Amino acid sequence: MADTLDFNLVSPERRLSSLQAREVQIPGTDGDLTAMAGHVPTITTLRPGVLRVVHAGGTDDFVVSGGFAEITATGVSVLAEQALPRAEVTPEVHARLVAEAREAVTAAQATGDTSRADEAAKALADIEAIGAR
Repeated sequence: MADTLDFNLVSPERRLSSLQAREVQIPGTDGDLTAMAGHVPTITTLRPGVLRVVHAGGTDDFVVSGGFAEITATGVSVLAEQALPRAEVTPEVHARLVAEAREAVTAAQATGDTSRADEAAKALADIEAIGAR
């Protein structure tokens, strides 16, 4: 069995990465997970956080706002709602992401749907935590 897997990360705006990875650390909605070669097939939703890809050339970090990851024994494909290389997340970009998340909380609260409001509040907390890291 190979010790690498195909990794692809795309957002609606662009393809951010396509390479051979040793491991992919994923901020899953139900908890963080690490995918490596031979992983059991899994599909998971993403929460806002840092997706880390370890490969022969080093480590690449991407900030994702949500989306989906499909994991197989030979690859990981991530379709992110929004994704940026960590180096592109300036204080201004982070402030914009926080403002968008706050708007989502307000909109969810206005509907009276407490479950949706709770999810939006968790997403806001995750986005705020990105700035602390």
